[in-house]
Amino acid sequence: MTRTPLLAPDFEVPGRVLDLAHRVRLVLFDVDGVLTDGRLILADDGQEYKAFNSRDGHGIKMLQRAGVPVGIITGRTSKVVEHRVADLGIRHVYQGCREKLPVCRRLLKDLGIAPEEAAYVGDDVVDLPIMLEVGLGIAVQNGHWLVKRHAHWVTPSGGGAGAARDVCEMVLHARGDYTAAMQVYLWAAPEGPGPAGP
Repeated sequence: MTRTPLLAPDFEVPGRVLDLAHRVRLVLFDVDGVLTDGRLILADDGQEYKAFNSRDGHGIKMLQRAGVPVGIITGRTSKVVEHRVADLGIRHVYQGCREKLPVCRRLLKDLGIAPEEAAYVGDDVVDLPIMLEVGLGIAVQNGHWLVKRHAHWVTPSGGGAGAARDVCEMVLHARGDYTAAMQVYLWAAPEGPGPAGP
């Protein structure tokens, strides 16, 4: 019987980061600058538009399927975000948070998760209080320099351009779930490889 070779993300992750990620039971994301590129597009009527990355969304779904819940803590309030998180099945959503750390602490307490078992992904200085408290603070590649300096890990990709997918794949890899998560998309017939995806 042919065994599927172990798969890994196509970017390097330091061992100490993988050790921290192995303990993660909850991944929290900021929205603007993390799940988006940070731009706020406003129409004449005040309607707000945001662009999300579909690969980020798929990564979040894979992470949740592997048993790692995902949450959102963001300073702004947007109907667009409501629609996006509903589409992704994210249950822990907190918008309009002027101070994010108290919200994070309440959520962790409610879920029975220790700070060292949580990860938070941010891009700006308002994210630092949470990043400095959780076990795994992550900054996106195009985040503020101070945030990147204090992060345990900086994603290879920028906010809104695959950063969330990087995080999801890294956590899956650290937990030993990456191969199983990706294997469902690989199909091979006896004659040879089949289509690359569904």
